Amino acid sequence: MGTPRTIYGAIDERLPMTTPAWLQAAVNLAGAGQLVIVVGSLAIPAVLKWKADVAKLRPLTRQVFWTYAAYIWATNLCFGLISVVGAPLLIEGTPLSAAVTGFITLYWAARIVIQFAYFDRSDAPSGAFFVFAEIVLVGLFLFFTAIYGYATFVNVSNAGVS
Repeated sequence: MGTPRTIYGAIDERLPMTTPAWLQAAVNLAGAGQLVIVVGSLAIPAVLKWKADVAKLRPLTRQVFWTYAAYIWATNLCFGLISVVGAPLLIEGTPLSAAVTGFITLYWAARIVIQFAYFDRSDAPSGAFFVFAEIVLVGLFLFFTAIYGYATFVNVSNAGVS
């Protein structure tokens, strides 16, 4: 294969970054957290009384809404399963692992922004349970963003380094 070179032809003398031993366990834990969200998400339609709200929509709009909800649910499920089953592959320092962890990072970072910059929570359920649930959810979103963000950093640092 020869000596690795940069795009400018210079010899690439980067050394691979050591992947911390704890990162795989953290990705596994993030995957488990996402699976908890997947299970908990099944209660959201009842808690937020979606049935009554969605019934007021035109049929096509209702179908699009449920399709989007299913896609989000399935995405969370896949992120969780990939992280639980394939954590070593998500931190192996390849361009693909960097792209996947980068996408997951952006996904959860966007979810945090949406939580505070877009959602109108004035009509959200009240009470200590719901406040606690929101704190836990946002904490998980922050955890996911931090873990996958760090995994992306490690992957990008190691991508293409032999």
